[in-house]
Amino acid sequence: MMTASVSRTISWTALLSLAPWAVASAQAGPVGPADWPSANYTASANRYSPLTQITADNLGTLERAWSVHLAPPDYDGPLREAQAVPLVIDNTMYVTSPYGSILALDATTGDQRWRFDLPGNDLPAKRGLAYWPGDGDVPPSLIFGTRLGVLYSLRASDGMLSAGFGRNGVLDLKTPEVMQTGMDASYEILSAPAIYRNLVITGAGVGEGARGPDGGLGPAGDTRAWDARTGALVWTFHTVPRPGEFGYDTWGGAGAANRSGVNVWGYMSIDEERGILYMPLGAPNDDRVGVNRPGDNLFSSSVVAVDANTGKYLWHFQLVHHDIWDYDAQSAPVLVDLERDGRSVPAVLIVNKTGLLFTLNRVTGEPIIEVEERPVPPSELPAEQASPTQPFPVRPEPLVQNTLSRDNLYQGERAHQAYCQRVVDDNNMQLGGPYMPIAVGRYSMSPPGPAGGINYWGPAYDPDLRLFISNTTNLFQPMRLVQAADGSWSNSGPLAGLRRFGDPDRGLPCGPTPWGELVAVDMDTGNIAYRRTLGVSDQLPPGLQDTGRPSTGGVLLTASGLTFVGGTDDYRFRAFRTATGEQLWEIRLPSSIEATPITYMGADARQYVTIVSTGGGLTGSRPTNDEIIAFALPRN
Repeated sequence: MMTASVSRTISWTALLSLAPWAVASAQAGPVGPADWPSANYTASANRYSPLTQITADNLGTLERAWSVHLAPPDYDGPLREAQAVPLVIDNTMYVTSPYGSILALDATTGDQRWRFDLPGNDLPAKRGLAYWPGDGDVPPSLIFGTRLGVLYSLRASDGMLSAGFGRNGVLDLKTPEVMQTGMDASYEILSAPAIYRNLVITGAGVGEGARGPDGGLGPAGDTRAWDARTGALVWTFHTVPRPGEFGYDTWGGAGAANRSGVNVWGYMSIDEERGILYMPLGAPNDDRVGVNRPGDNLFSSSVVAVDANTGKYLWHFQLVHHDIWDYDAQSAPVLVDLERDGRSVPAVLIVNKTGLLFTLNRVTGEPIIEVEERPVPPSELPAEQASPTQPFPVRPEPLVQNTLSRDNLYQGERAHQAYCQRVVDDNNMQLGGPYMPIAVGRYSMSPPGPAGGINYWGPAYDPDLRLFISNTTNLFQPMRLVQAADGSWSNSGPLAGLRRFGDPDRGLPCGPTPWGELVAVDMDTGNIAYRRTLGVSDQLPPGLQDTGRPSTGGVLLTASGLTFVGGTDDYRFRAFRTATGEQLWEIRLPSSIEATPITYMGADARQYVTIVSTGGGLTGSRPTNDEIIAFALPRN
């Protein structure tokens, strides 16, 4: 494999003559409510479409209208998973491909209109691209980042590079201001940027879990805004404060210096009327050990609100103080209006991997539903100054499981019960409740863990029913702190990498069921409205399969009262009645879905619901299919 520097040198040269594979020109028109113009539908991240053609009454007649494979015809390697959410503007679908391309398709037929191939073995951001509608002088553009830290701008109409943006449509984001420990470090863009007026706002992918006595140092996770027309840098927000900036004193002396992590690797949201950007920020590096960063560590694992025009700090809410669990705040904050005492209150709904739902005033950052600082356990690790308290909302109750003991391991199939008990006993595992720090020298688990809760896909909101809706995951991860010869500590051991708590050969977790749920919260009261088990384990005997399954993609809501969700690793795509959680429809696919579904109106006046089906199976197997699949009602 080429090094990043070689690949980038090739790309700059190749771009001077690069052109897309043009099949037909598609002149992008104005964005309308029947389109799907951004990953979360709108900047408020509600994922609530006003379309109503597909209803509970006709849902059962949905059929596959068209499908397209993402892999190029001449590709013969293993299939790749895709988490990108397609965009649809004026009957053209735009999607990033994990095979190094941007595709423009006819949203009604699936016919390819153009294809842009990235040079130098680069890959587009795994979680999609953004649409900028232009300013009258510069035409509408598609803007996306890449694995090698490049930001591209393409004309939406034909996929040609936007000549006035950066250097012939390309901008190098690996600049000295963020590459603070050297230009050779990895720096990428993982998700679609946010668009506000003529600004393109990017987060950063800087890796995590650095090792060694200086663990945690590397590229800055700063958020930056660029002129969508020229690529000029407009503002930078230091996600780890610099000397003299607010929050610097929360890093214990030199803890902030060259600190990496604390980055937006998921999606952002924007109050377009007020011009406020909401940034969900990740944990600091190292995200399991914080001995060299004593303090609360702002703005790690926080949502920060800034002026979208200037990047000026407005307020913040830290979900996890001194994060040593990798509890990133990575899903887009959801902007809603709530009724309180007869008046409308601008609110923001915030979740992360802890599965706690915080409800704040989105203008001031003050809690609308009370938040308490509750005592949590101390760390066993010498010199680790874990926070003595963490924030908990008084309502709702945790959306996911947050306590694990030998008494509440999986109960069901006897063979799997015995397997789970044996794993715990053989490894002398320490099991506990919320925010129990990682144990020293032996494996421990404090649910929900870095693989649980609600991840980057985030929740959705139905403004008519006033319901918060999300799929959730109860999937735990063993961890263990081990000291290296150089004196540093790390999460290490055969169970402590990406190994989940369960039987990897059978794809069965060991925590209590359900392993996945669809959860609704009544935002008038702040209480849980319902919980529904989401997903089945086909590998278990009949009668024991209703276990729920882990998720990696979010929900889509429609004004006809429907909730669509893929996400689960059981290959199913499902629809529910939003008001009650009653399952109404299900289809099994060749691969699971790791991206959120979208809906739009086609040129044939049919409402389409479209998914990207490329995920692996229940036992961690590779994908066996790689399709974009569009469903619609029959033509008659």
